[in-house]
Amino acid sequence: MPLLRPTPDSGAGTPPLRLICLPYAGGTPSVYRDWSADLGDDVHVVPVLLPGRGLRVKETPYTAMAPLVSDLADALVERELAHDYALFGHSMGALLAYEVACELRDRGRPEPTHLFVSGSKAPHLYGDRRDHQLSDAELRQLVRDLGGLGADDTIGGSYLERRLPVLRADLAVCETYRWAPRRPLRCPMTAFSATHDPIAPAHEMEAWRVHTRGSLLRHHVEGDHFFLNGPSKPHLLRKIRAELARHLDESSGPGATARDRLPTVKREPSWIY
Repeated sequence: MPLLRPTPDSGAGTPPLRLICLPYAGGTPSVYRDWSADLGDDVHVVPVLLPGRGLRVKETPYTAMAPLVSDLADALVERELAHDYALFGHSMGALLAYEVACELRDRGRPEPTHLFVSGSKAPHLYGDRRDHQLSDAELRQLVRDLGGLGADDTIGGSYLERRLPVLRADLAVCETYRWAPRRPLRCPMTAFSATHDPIAPAHEMEAWRVHTRGSLLRHHVEGDHFFLNGPSKPHLLRKIRAELARHLDESSGPGATARDRLPTVKREPSWIY
């Protein structure tokens, strides 16, 4: 099974830092497609395309966290993407980003330079929802209540209808997940929560603090669960850019070399879209 898909870039050279972006339940890489313009030429945005959607629509989606994490970690290692990288994930993507960071660490690979988690309570708080067992009608209403249909309910509803099977599979990944105690990551984290998000309220985002020995910056923005598609998006991207710029400044200090800062990106079939 092909694991990654190539990500287009300008061809002007390989940026020194990759931001690997993981989608929310039922999501596609399209949510991250225009991030490069805001994050700058020195950050290579790498959206992950999971099975069951887009060009991988004929592949069976995962319904459990462990095999998904293992296969994604394999893919990142095989494509030489498991170094000089940061991770961003929203909702399910945040949980997946954390588990992938732990998996790579446990394999002796570098941790991410930064872990950005958005719209997801801390891993040890999972296990209290069964949304993947809802009827189709109830699942549609849940997405509507969370703001997932966007401004045009008709267009959003039509899109959701096609996404229901993969959404249900992704929800099963999250809702059957149980955190396994392990030592905290060393990398710094940034956690984003929204004012009207019932799934990941501020105090449950604060709970991410126990999962890192580094710093935890927390930002509370206006919006619902899907705030990264709304008016708070520019603020979100500014905060991400500020943190990545700090890491880039550190990597370009007196001790850094061109080899340190310019890793090669292999452009073969992959999970990356």
